[in-house]
Amino acid sequence: MSEGATVVNVEQLKSSVNGMSVDVVREAVHELRLDGLVTEGKTPFNKLHFNTCFAEIEALFQRAGYHKQLDVVGYQGLLYALYDPGRWDAVDVLRWLKEFTEAAALKSIPA
Repeated sequence: MSEGATVVNVEQLKSSVNGMSVDVVREAVHELRLDGLVTEGKTPFNKLHFNTCFAEIEALFQRAGYHKQLDVVGYQGLLYALYDPGRWDAVDVLRWLKEFTEAAALKSIPA
């Protein structure tokens, strides 16, 4: 292992998600109900969470009152989104994330 690398304790990560208050996902639940899609920035989660403890994330959303199916897709490891597969196709979410990421990159480059 390289110097400075962080070892992730999967059980600790899962436990931290299981111990979260439903308040941390209320805004995300609201967006899912409205749009069927929410980006990772409006959740307390990141790539590591989505790849390690998605079942715990789903359980947290259920505790927060979101009882529809939930899925996740990421665009090149840069940006992730939770979505309702009953309303969105994974390819469409991926296309949306790609456009969102490219637009954000353009805005951050000085003209």
